[in-house]
Amino acid sequence: MNEVVGRDDLLLVTLDTLRFDVAERLAAEGRIPHLTAVLPGGRWERRHAPGSFTYASHQAMFAGFLPTPAAPGPHPRLFAARFAGSETTAGRTWVFDTPDLVSGLAVAGYHTVCVGGVGFFNKQAALGSVLPGMFAESHWEPGFGVASPTSFEQQVACAERVVAGLPAEQRLFLFVNVSAMHQPNWFHRPGARPEDGDSADTHAAALEYVDRHIGRLFDAARSRRRCFAVVCSDHGTAYGDGGYSGHRLAHEAVWTVPYAHFFLEPDTRPAAGDDLGESGR
Repeated sequence: MNEVVGRDDLLLVTLDTLRFDVAERLAAEGRIPHLTAVLPGGRWERRHAPGSFTYASHQAMFAGFLPTPAAPGPHPRLFAARFAGSETTAGRTWVFDTPDLVSGLAVAGYHTVCVGGVGFFNKQAALGSVLPGMFAESHWEPGFGVASPTSFEQQVACAERVVAGLPAEQRLFLFVNVSAMHQPNWFHRPGARPEDGDSADTHAAALEYVDRHIGRLFDAARSRRRCFAVVCSDHGTAYGDGGYSGHRLAHEAVWTVPYAHFFLEPDTRPAAGDDLGESGR
């Protein structure tokens, strides 16, 4: 990452609440072709979330603690704040001297942009302003939120405008929090009615919806130069698993998340970036 930072643009996409089992099944069934085209080997990596709900997980990720490989470690991280005694900071880790990755990248010359999704990014109250407040530029509007059936395509359009407006020489760190999988998501299944409610099937339909538009986001991210991308979930969510519903609780469906990182090459098919090492705690 010491070669990547300062040379390439960076993209972090969090697919908010996306469960690993749903993401894995849709990839295997060929139902998310735009995502599987960029996943190393066409498969998601199973990882453990750093938090059980959006705010906690993103605070951890913005400090450099991306989801941890679901296998015995330690796992060297891609990014880490300088911290004495860290067992997951390795030679290939990009180390920053600020409290969080966003400000660290800003010091390194990146323009930092947040395209928010769920309520923790809506800037409508003090709590919803903390995470977007880390960025030099942040965007949120009701059409990006969980209640909008067209949330992701509106977020992508915003990202496209951001990228198009930047000077060619300006390095970019673009963060997009995708709200579509979060409850309510019943409206993403054709023919569904509000009284039908949300389920793992409507959660899956929401991921298919995201896949139909994510190619535009990838094209924007690599339109100026090579881009290093991380696409992952911040946590999963339960739909009656063991009697549990929702998240902010300790259940396998919440703690196990899909993860991938890869390069987006300008005007070419993306190339997998497995050799960059693992990103764990």
